[in-house]
Amino acid sequence: MGVTLYDFYADWCGPCKTQDPILEDIEEEWGDRFRLQKVDVDEEQETANEYQVRSLPTLIVENDDGVVERFVGVTQRDDIESALEDAGA
Repeated sequence: MGVTLYDFYADWCGPCKTQDPILEDIEEEWGDRFRLQKVDVDEEQETANEYQVRSLPTLIVENDDGVVERFVGVTQRDDIESALEDAGA
């Protein structure tokens, strides 16, 4: 499976729109070292519940061993990249 970065968001969430360009930049630079999985909480409530997402945006970095890091609110690029490295991306 490798490393996955889950981006829990909603279309009506202002801070989520702030987070998007940061994630797009990382995805572009890191290429296939990890997978970005966007999860619209309005459409995928079961997945949001499974990961106990209560606030948006929530980012979860996961590898084969499970959840490595969880961020709530707009998260800076450096923090996301550090978590991806810790997860083995």
